[in-house]
Amino acid sequence: MADWLAALDRRAELRAKAGLTRRLHPRPAGDQMTDLAGNDYLGLAAHPEVTAAAAAALSAYGLGATGSRLVRGSTDAHHALEDELAQWLGTDRALVFSSGYLANLGALRALVRPRTLLVSDAHNHASLIDGCRISGAETVVTPHADVLAVAAALEAAPGRPAVVVTESIFSVDGDLAPLTQLHAVARRHGALLLIDDAHALGVTGPAGAGAVVAAGLAGEPDVVVTATLSKALGGAGGVVAGPAEFVRHLVETGRTFIFDTALPPAVAAGVHAALRLARVGDDLRLELSDRVGLAVGRLRAAGLTVSAPDAAVVSVTAPGPEAASAWAADCRDRGVAVGCFRPPSTPDSRSRLRLTVSAGVPRADFERALEVIVDCAP
Repeated sequence: MADWLAALDRRAELRAKAGLTRRLHPRPAGDQMTDLAGNDYLGLAAHPEVTAAAAAALSAYGLGATGSRLVRGSTDAHHALEDELAQWLGTDRALVFSSGYLANLGALRALVRPRTLLVSDAHNHASLIDGCRISGAETVVTPHADVLAVAAALEAAPGRPAVVVTESIFSVDGDLAPLTQLHAVARRHGALLLIDDAHALGVTGPAGAGAVVAAGLAGEPDVVVTATLSKALGGAGGVVAGPAEFVRHLVETGRTFIFDTALPPAVAAGVHAALRLARVGDDLRLELSDRVGLAVGRLRAAGLTVSAPDAAVVSVTAPGPEAASAWAADCRDRGVAVGCFRPPSTPDSRSRLRLTVSAGVPRADFERALEVIVDCAP
């Protein structure tokens, strides 16, 4: 009976030799680490208005939602958040899930019909990859941001329902997908376009409404938008937004919506407060953009290979997985938290540090963090 545990130990040893061991690092309250690893882009997670809204809802509703959305889990807080999300994103309706991961799984499954072809970008997030797999549909993975490859995949499947699947701002290198070109190709072939706007929402677009709005695609009947509420909005949960008919279909058939306990009302209320701050947060977005430019400039000046980000994700190439892990650990030892991306988390087998720039980090701490990253570079 112990053989399966021994097999797991052996696999852990192989991961360790390849520099792919992963460990949890508990973060205490009041942590003084300079955070360039989390996703609190606008610094709203601990904003007084956000925490006050969450505390008021916690007192009013209690700790959890007490059930799924279709049982007892829907509250006024959920519906108010959904209404403003739909308005912000320029869609008919929006539906809140307990996580962005489940939102992507649910959206993809709901878009699939018999014979559907999914055309997925090679750099898509794991939640989109898993959504394609779970849907059971045939999936063609196209080279990153390659519109011609997407067109070729659609042309090779005439008459079949199809969905083009992409992030807007990619979570690996922070680059922006060619959304208008992808939409034109999808529409020409009668395909739908699913866009995960997770890393753009709150960060780009007019009033921070994201890359879909910025591309002029908001409210298009063949576009579905997903996002997490855990990045620029500093909370938790996910959203699917699009045509009213599609959202109704999700409510009535979406397994990751129907059979999952709802997002806690306190979180929904806190995210709603963060959304309102984000909509008027142009000063925060300007500061964020300035910091991204500063980071790219300083790191490149130090001879490091850095991505050309279109939002607040900055990727710095490491020589290999072990070097990336050691680099991140050295930064952590000096009080700076950075992301460490290694295979199989990277679609191109290239290891890198991922810096997620935040306007909430004190400016002096941010500049010192850049110095630490340079000093610790392998």
